[in-house]
Amino acid sequence: MEFKHFSPSDILKPYVRHYYIFESDSDTEFDDTVFPSGDMEVIFNLGEGTWESVVDNKFIKTPKIELWGQITKPLAIRSKGRHTMLGIKFFTHSAAYFFNDGIGIFNDQISDLYDIIGSPVKVLHAQLLETKDPAKRIELIETFLLKRLISNEKKAFRIDKVAHILTSIKRNPAESNLGNIATRHGITPRYLHKLIYQHTGLSPTSFNKINRFQFSLKLIAKNDQPFTAIAYDCGYFDQSHFIRDFKSFTGLTPSTYMENITPVNQLLLQ
Repeated sequence: MEFKHFSPSDILKPYVRHYYIFESDSDTEFDDTVFPSGDMEVIFNLGEGTWESVVDNKFIKTPKIELWGQITKPLAIRSKGRHTMLGIKFFTHSAAYFFNDGIGIFNDQISDLYDIIGSPVKVLHAQLLETKDPAKRIELIETFLLKRLISNEKKAFRIDKVAHILTSIKRNPAESNLGNIATRHGITPRYLHKLIYQHTGLSPTSFNKINRFQFSLKLIAKNDQPFTAIAYDCGYFDQSHFIRDFKSFTGLTPSTYMENITPVNQLLLQ
């Protein structure tokens, strides 16, 4: 397996966390589990292999052009065959710039982007298949995103406000009082919840929990702190609350997770 990151151009840096290419030249089948990241992704499958994800307790083949909504609980996936995947990883708030629907409707599912956007993305997929050059593929992606960005520029003010609120929450992960957060930004708690959910698919509380969870994964990967210290560094008041949240996102305790880090999640931690 090989996993490469690519930085966006300056004009798209406020919107795209990074692009990536995942390649696997092995036909070995494997099962894995994807954990909540707080970000939405678009994935173009350019290889011969297939992916499946669990829907209603059954593995269902994912589409060639995948839109990953916010994943809020462990999602089982299955790999078959050899893969070449080109992914776009958006910031938590920024996928809303590129889609006309409320982001929350895509939660905990992998949707066919063709059904959402239509023929332009199908044309893009065909263009990506025609070239093997990673730089050219990224250029095609960026041209497509810039057109979407321009067509939805009227949404910028509200989404920028969401970005500002999320940044303030990340600065203080121990702050969970929605009233305090709303007051600091001059809005009501109800509007705060609506604004963030509409443009991220997450409630402010869920965003905060996922943010702390992702930070804990990075600390666990270093393997140089006890869990009590990790819990404290992530804004928890005690280890039991940390373990409870961690298990809700992975299905595992932190100690069991350390013993069973899976191939996909190992790559995502790099």
